[in-house]
Amino acid sequence: MPIKIPAGLPARQTLESENIFVMDSDRAVSQDIRPLHILILNLMPTKIATETQLARLLGNTPIQVDMELLRVRTHIAKNVSAEHMITYYRTFEEVKDRFYDGMIITGAPVEQMEFEEVEYWSELCEIMEWTKTHVYSTFHICWGAQAALYYHYGVPKYPLPEKLFGIYPHKVTHKGSILFRGFDDIFLVPQSRHTTIYREDIEKVKELKILSESDEAGVYAVSTDGGTQIFITGHSEYDSKTLEQEYLRDKNAGLPIHVPRNYYPDDDDTKEPINSWRSSANLLYSNWLNYFVYQNTPYDLSTLWEMRRTSVNTKDELDH
Repeated sequence: MPIKIPAGLPARQTLESENIFVMDSDRAVSQDIRPLHILILNLMPTKIATETQLARLLGNTPIQVDMELLRVRTHIAKNVSAEHMITYYRTFEEVKDRFYDGMIITGAPVEQMEFEEVEYWSELCEIMEWTKTHVYSTFHICWGAQAALYYHYGVPKYPLPEKLFGIYPHKVTHKGSILFRGFDDIFLVPQSRHTTIYREDIEKVKELKILSESDEAGVYAVSTDGGTQIFITGHSEYDSKTLEQEYLRDKNAGLPIHVPRNYYPDDDDTKEPINSWRSSANLLYSNWLNYFVYQNTPYDLSTLWEMRRTSVNTKDELDH
């Protein structure tokens, strides 16, 4: 099924060249199907690349997806034109009265700062609080996952002695997890971060369960019961060359950076990198859309607020 993206979005040409079915607004309204409404808060500096990566994964499923892009108004993007942001992105004020089947909150290059020091932290907290009543399932990536775990559950992040950078083997810890249905026993995930979260902190929170881990990279996937909140510490959405671009950027800037592990053949950066995570990335997003969004979201999204409010009130009564 197709993905509906804003008309003129640069991602369209790339997606169509990869035989991903992209639909414009005129064709979408003529179909007697309610698409899934997915909102993406894109905090990555490489806006267009991230738009394309996520649209590729959301569009490679049997489910029709209507993708919208969200920005924070308290930060000015430096690596993309103001015209692009104005044309294709909404602000929170424009969407806060709407309801969404799913939402993705991306990573951001601010992980070495304390959360409260990030210039848009207050706005992000407002958005994360809003997701609890206006989004059926929220999918958090890398720093976005760390930020949400900290905001919602008080789970701290910790600095690593060196950047976790490369492709790492992961395994499914929670064997009954439908988010990882169909996954191999060992699957590969790109990681690119300076901070981490600890298993023991997550285990203190009764609402959370660890779904997947790596011996080298630590906790990878965490979920609430029912998957209304999912937290992913890696970057399965990355393109084949994304780690190389980050590596060359830091290397040319004279920053301490090692060759991305398990990325180049024989760890030789003169060779062409190998994409060894594409199939698991597609399965991850397909499972999220199917099992945590499509199968469970109410047909009438306007009922979501009352459903969540009732659920929260019931939980409070049980806790007391």
